[in-house]
Amino acid sequence: MPTLTDPLADAAESAAALRGLAHATRDMPPTSTYPVLGELIAGTRSLRQVLDQLTRSHVDAHELARTDDGDPFRGRVYALAAADALNLAANALDEVQVRLDLASQHASRIAWQPAGVDLAGLAVDGPSRAPEAMPRWVSVVFLQGEEADEVLTLIDRDGPDAAVAHLAQWDYGQETTDAALVNGYVYDAPPAGALDRTVTVAEYTLTYNPTLGHVSLLRTHDATPDPALAEPAPVVTTGRTRPADPRLFGAAAPSTRPGQGLAL
Repeated sequence: MPTLTDPLADAAESAAALRGLAHATRDMPPTSTYPVLGELIAGTRSLRQVLDQLTRSHVDAHELARTDDGDPFRGRVYALAAADALNLAANALDEVQVRLDLASQHASRIAWQPAGVDLAGLAVDGPSRAPEAMPRWVSVVFLQGEEADEVLTLIDRDGPDAAVAHLAQWDYGQETTDAALVNGYVYDAPPAGALDRTVTVAEYTLTYNPTLGHVSLLRTHDATPDPALAEPAPVVTTGRTRPADPRLFGAAAPSTRPGQGLAL
C-alpha cells in the first residue's frame, strides 16, 4: 500500500507494480486491454505530476547543491541541468497521454467476441450451431468533470437509484440503441475501472467515480426503457449558471427533450 508520505518507499512500490504489470500483460485476454489502458492513463498523469515535483525540488534547492568534492558552482549547474532534463521528460509525457487517450477511445468501441466463433457467428469447434446469446450493454449517457458534479451530488444526497432515474430521461429507446450501434458504444460488459462504483437498477447499470469525476449510464441491449425511470429527478444546483449539458453516446435529441445528444 502507498504510504503517501515516503517518496522512497512509494517509488520502489511503483517500480515493483510496473514490473508485475509487464509480466501480467504478456498473455492477457483482449477484454482486459480497455480497463488496463484506463489505469495506465491515470498512472501517466500521476507520473507527470511526480516529474513536475522533482523538477521543482531541484530548482528550489539548487543553492544547496555541491559536487562530491564540495564545488558549489558545479553543484548548482548539475542541479539546474537535472531540473531541465526532468522538465523535458514531463513535457514528453503530454504526448504519451494524448496517444493513450486515443488508444482508449478506439478500444472502447471494440466488442470482443468469444474465441472459437467465426464471423458468421457459428462455432468453429464443435457442433455447427449459433452460440447462446450473451447480454450486451449500450451507452445511454456519459458525464465527466463539472458536468458530472450535479449527478455525483445527487448520488451522495439521494443514492444511486435517484441518479439512474435522472439519467434515464436521456434514454430514447431504439434511437439510443441505434446510435450506440452505429458509433460502436456497445459492450459485452459495462466498462468500469478498478476504482469505479457500479450499481444496477432494472435494465440500467450506473458506473461512477467521485475521485475522477465521471458518471456513465448503460442499458442492456434490446431492453425497453422503463417509463417509470424516465421521470426527471431533482438536480442539485452547484453554483453553475446553466444546467448540465450531458455528452450522450446516442443520437442528437430534439430540442424539446432535456439535454442534447452528442456522439463521442
